[in-house]
Amino acid sequence: MSDSTTRFTNRVADYIKYRPHYPPQVLEFLQMELGLSPTSIVVDVGSGTGILAELFLRNGNLVYGIEPNQAMRQAAELQLSHYATFRSLNGTAEATTLEAGRADFVTAGQAFHWFEPTPTRQEFSRILKPQGWVVLVWNSWKPEMSPFLGEYEQLLQDYAPDRQQVDRRNVTHQIFQEFFGDYQMTTFANEQWFDYEGLRGRLLSSSYAPLPGHPNHAPMLAELRRLFEKYQTAGQVQFEYETKVYYGRL
Repeated sequence: MSDSTTRFTNRVADYIKYRPHYPPQVLEFLQMELGLSPTSIVVDVGSGTGILAELFLRNGNLVYGIEPNQAMRQAAELQLSHYATFRSLNGTAEATTLEAGRADFVTAGQAFHWFEPTPTRQEFSRILKPQGWVVLVWNSWKPEMSPFLGEYEQLLQDYAPDRQQVDRRNVTHQIFQEFFGDYQMTTFANEQWFDYEGLRGRLLSSSYAPLPGHPNHAPMLAELRRLFEKYQTAGQVQFEYETKVYYGRL
């Protein structure tokens, strides 16, 4: 598998089309509890195709998208070109290229598990204003949320062995505690409904899903089709998430 900055290059189209967005309650929470306002400057690190960045752009924020993957960065620039307050930068969590004390909020959506925690903490501390916030967000699903997701988890175990190495669930309480010091977490419900093509695209948007040419690709899709036919209702299956928001000051 390619390294963390290149492994999504062949998955951009599926990522844009099939990855879940974040519920509006996330923005409302940050406004009510952390003081986010339209004048807050947001640095979204590992911004990918711009899914989390767009939540803040709709709020009127100036958003710096920091993304090392060229294909994903260019996709975000295209997707978000109608927002005058979006700034796209080639950088990493460990070296954003921004000046010190720039951000009121540093955020990361579906990305923190790719970062090196110690240099990332140093860089976030450098670019944050005094009393600035770090907000880490994931759309997370668990196999126990439904019988369908339970079998989907088994499919990944059977056909995507690389997944264990890159699973965001590897980010433990200890890692969060070492990164933040003190932190808090809140959750919101989220969901997607897919026909088979959508479910296939959702699977292939994941960095660990074998692509065409890999020996596991065809049997994985055959099993995915079986799961879809078993659990579909009116031609769709439900993909349930908990949107988890971890937040704190450094």
